[in-house]
Amino acid sequence: MAVRMQGKGLAEEIKQAVRQATQELGAHGVSVGLAVLQVGENPASSQYRNAIKRACAKVGIQPYEHVFPPQVSLNELLNAIRALNADERVHGVLVLFPLPQRLDARRVVNAIAPEKDVDGLGAISIGRLAAEESTYQLFGTSQGRAARSFLPCTPFGVIRLLEHYRVPIRGRHVVVVGKSLAVGRPLSLMFLAREATVSVCHRETQNLGAITRQADILCVATGVSHLIRAPMVKPGAVVVDIGISILPDGTVTGDVHYQEVQEVASMLTPVPGGVGPVTIAMLLENTVRSAQSRELLKGV
Repeated sequence: MAVRMQGKGLAEEIKQAVRQATQELGAHGVSVGLAVLQVGENPASSQYRNAIKRACAKVGIQPYEHVFPPQVSLNELLNAIRALNADERVHGVLVLFPLPQRLDARRVVNAIAPEKDVDGLGAISIGRLAAEESTYQLFGTSQGRAARSFLPCTPFGVIRLLEHYRVPIRGRHVVVVGKSLAVGRPLSLMFLAREATVSVCHRETQNLGAITRQADILCVATGVSHLIRAPMVKPGAVVVDIGISILPDGTVTGDVHYQEVQEVASMLTPVPGGVGPVTIAMLLENTVRSAQSRELLKGV
């Protein structure tokens, strides 16, 4: 039976450190602020925004919520982001997805200043990760450095969760299923930086099971409910389920069939309760690091 890799304990550790950092900044007259932008009333986005708001309250970060009507124009949204880039009260800017299809999502994300792109999904942030200019965060050597950009929260959360459970990465064969810019692609780059051997699978991959069965660490982020079944998993593998689906009956499931795979894997994340709590904690950590970086640069 697989060890259940819960994210709550690690998330609380990260939040405790963030709370201490916000208190220290507050003692110097700095109030840490996070702006969250949402277009329309997508239920999942609204739920996530409320979860971020609650988490901010617990660690001493001031949330600035901006909810736009579904018909908002691209220019209005870009102007709002430019204003937040210049707002001294705001240290992080987060745009919630999905956006209406008529809005160019990449143009919106890329409008966020890299030093405030706390979700780490802008082109500059991803580019610095690919060039290994920001991977020092992966090795815990960011103390005292001014952050020019940040690692994407969900992939970095996966790495932190594996570290928390003392899962070796170096030299292991990691298979990442999904190549999205939000999770799969940056996660594969992080594993490469940590000297794993990485295979990336996607919807055009032939005979998926033959590749996933080779994985020492299997990470799945597709949004396809129960895509990974027990015969597709190597006995003793560590399995990280990053996907999430809401079935017609309201049941929340992941990309991995938990009941089956727990009989094969050595470790397995649940959905919900695995990577999700760590993602929000990483968002808070990146936001407070942005505030610390600004103060560090002021002192130069």
